[in-house]
Amino acid sequence: MTENGAPQGLPGRLLAEPEMITACAARDFARIFQLAKSRGGFHPSRIARACELTPSRVGEVIAGKRKITNMTVIERIADGLRIPGDMLGLAIRSWERPAVPVQDSAAIMRTPKEVKPVELSLPGSELDSILAIAAGTKVTPTVLRSLQASIEDYWRRDDEHGGEALRPAVIGQLRYVTGILRDTADPNYRRSLHGIAAELARLTGWTYFDARQYSTARSYFTQSLRLAREIDDRPFIANVLACLSLQATYQDQPRDAIALVRAAQDSARLDGGTPRLMAMLSMREAFGHASARDHEATHQAIGEAHHYFERIGEADDDPAWVQYFDRTKLTVDTGIALGQLGDADAAEPLIADALTAEPTTNLRGRAFHTFWLARTQLQRRKVELACATVGEALDLATIVESPRVIAHLQEFRHLLEPYSDATAVRNVVTRIAEVTV
Repeated sequence: MTENGAPQGLPGRLLAEPEMITACAARDFARIFQLAKSRGGFHPSRIARACELTPSRVGEVIAGKRKITNMTVIERIADGLRIPGDMLGLAIRSWERPAVPVQDSAAIMRTPKEVKPVELSLPGSELDSILAIAAGTKVTPTVLRSLQASIEDYWRRDDEHGGEALRPAVIGQLRYVTGILRDTADPNYRRSLHGIAAELARLTGWTYFDARQYSTARSYFTQSLRLAREIDDRPFIANVLACLSLQATYQDQPRDAIALVRAAQDSARLDGGTPRLMAMLSMREAFGHASARDHEATHQAIGEAHHYFERIGEADDDPAWVQYFDRTKLTVDTGIALGQLGDADAAEPLIADALTAEPTTNLRGRAFHTFWLARTQLQRRKVELACATVGEALDLATIVESPRVIAHLQEFRHLLEPYSDATAVRNVVTRIAEVTV
């Protein structure tokens, strides 16, 4: 639909403005809607109609009272306002593909009308590649250090804010690195670039996994595996397989999860995997067994994880990407695996202790772990305490861009159904509905 003959979607000049580009990359929908209103002539009711939202919800977003993280809603906004998919870190939208014109004889005979200027969209990946080639970036140790520093910053930002807003930047840098990799002949530099590209592809896959877009995540994880295979980086191959294993657990495919993590363990052993890496992989195996409700195998894998962890030494040559797996992470993952088995008595104190030690900056991790603490408390019939705890997870969910967190909260709402008569339950169910819409 159009209003007063105006073209559908935001004008191209607005989409090309740096402020709009920045807002889209960050998925700052409050700012996107504000700009659409002030510079695009889209008042809130028009935004609501275009995006299949209510005017009150659009108003709450503009006022900063509500955040949008649901991928279906984000896609509706992209389609309704005609924001190109790559600006929001989405796949190319169907309406971005040019339609094949069909002309009939009557159309050919008609006198052509005045041709209006076409509004241009932003440069796409093909133009990015052309510009990168023209720039002729020369690889130096400084360039490699800068790229690695960017990756470490991405890790931090992913922990703090989730992967949604991060994804466009990571994908852009992956394109850049694969481009200069093609033009680099020095074998030493090529090996480093392969490793950097492999991590950027893995991290892109991780952000799609966090968004619960599992098919796209798997394609990037596969790309990462191919890049790592080129340089025979066995520990990193194990890392990517562990990511795929965790995703299989989320998809209720425990047999695949176990097979993938065992392949990861084999890959790590071929390179003499460090105790920390083997501990992390053993814990991922425990998740797979817990998902399959195999008590004996879960406890065995947990025991192996703790055994490996106690062997960690200062001289270990741990890859940077596994150093996050510290004692706090071991403790909380143990609690989660036991919670999956239904052993809430053992799980609750472990998760609670880990939360007291976990960095307050790790917002997404704390949101997950707070959910799991509430879940074990509910298993122990501590209904009011569980509701209070999940309230903390809800507070974190409003400032973290993670559909996985939202999915866990929706799961918790279903777990509360047997206790729907309790006032605390009704209150928290209302809050969950507000946050997860």
